[in-house]
Amino acid sequence: MQRIIKDLKDNDFKQIYLLYGEERYLKKQYTDKLKAALAGDDTMNVHFYEGKDVPVPEIIDLAETMPFLASRRVIFLSDSGLFKSGGEQLAEYLANPNETTYFVFTESEVDKRSKLYKTVSSKGCAVDFTTQDENTLKRWVASLLAKEGKKVAESTVLLFLSKTGTDMENIQMELEKLISYCMDRDVVTVQDVETICTTRLQDRIFDVTEAVARRQTTKALTLYYDLLALKVSPLQILAMLSRQYNLMLQVKELKKRGTSDRDVASKIGVPPFVVSKYLSQAAQYKSQELRMALEQCAEADMAVKTGRMNDKMSVELIILGAR
Repeated sequence: MQRIIKDLKDNDFKQIYLLYGEERYLKKQYTDKLKAALAGDDTMNVHFYEGKDVPVPEIIDLAETMPFLASRRVIFLSDSGLFKSGGEQLAEYLANPNETTYFVFTESEVDKRSKLYKTVSSKGCAVDFTTQDENTLKRWVASLLAKEGKKVAESTVLLFLSKTGTDMENIQMELEKLISYCMDRDVVTVQDVETICTTRLQDRIFDVTEAVARRQTTKALTLYYDLLALKVSPLQILAMLSRQYNLMLQVKELKKRGTSDRDVASKIGVPPFVVSKYLSQAAQYKSQELRMALEQCAEADMAVKTGRMNDKMSVELIILGAR
C-alpha cells in the first residue's frame, strides 16, 4: 500500500498495478485514487472489464491502440480470475506492453505461481490488501467519528467492531448509521451501538450456542426460529453452528497448550478482539461435548442431504442434544 501512496504522491506511476486480497474497501479506495491520478476526467481513454471470461485478445488490441488526444490509455480489470487460470496470453503481452497503455487489476484471489502474477510483480506493482488488524481498525473508527465531532471510549469501539467484524465496507456503513443516530450528541455510547448497529449472522449463531451452553433450550430455539424468520436456511445455520463448535474446540485445545490470545486468533482465523468471547463460551463446554456436537452436526448434514431428515428438524435436534 505504501508503494501506491508513494507513486500517487510523486506522480510517478508504474504501468501495471495489481490490487488483490480480502479487504474490498481499501482496494476500491486505491483503485479510485489511481483512476483519478491516471485518467482524471478523461472518458475516451478509460476502459472497464469485470468478471470472468474477459476477452483477452480484445483487451490486447485495445492496449495497442494509441490514446485519443491524451498521454495514456488506462484499462481496469476487476475479478477476472486471470491470476488463477487463463492469464498466459495477457502475461506474454504485458512482458512488453504498449508504453502508452496502463493496466489496473483488482482481484479477490491470486495464484502467486501464475505467469501473469509473476509478470505483473516484475514489471509493475502488486499489493496485497489484507484484513486490517485490531489497532488499525480502532484508530480508523475513532478518527472517522472524530471528524464528525464524536467522542467514543475504546471499550465502545471494541463492542462496535465485535458487531461489524473486520470488513471495512461494513464498518463504514454501520458508522454512517451510528453517526446519524447520534446526530445531536457528541459522545457515542455502548447503548447507541447496541441500539443501532446490525448484529451479524455469526453473532446470532454465537447467541444460540451460548443459550445451549447455559441449558436455556427455549431461548436457543427461539433464536433459531428468529433466524428462520429472517429467511436464513436451516442448512446455512447448521454449517455455522458446526463452525462455531469447531472454533470453540480449537480455542480450548490451543489455550491448554499455553497459546497466547494473539496466536490463537491467527491460528483460527478470527480478529484478536473476539478471541475473549470464544474463550468465555468454550469454557462452558467440555472438549468431549464439543466433539460430540461436531459429530452431531456432521450426521445431521448427511441425514438432510440423503433425505433421511427434514432440514428444519435437523437443527432443532442439534440444539436439543448439544449438551
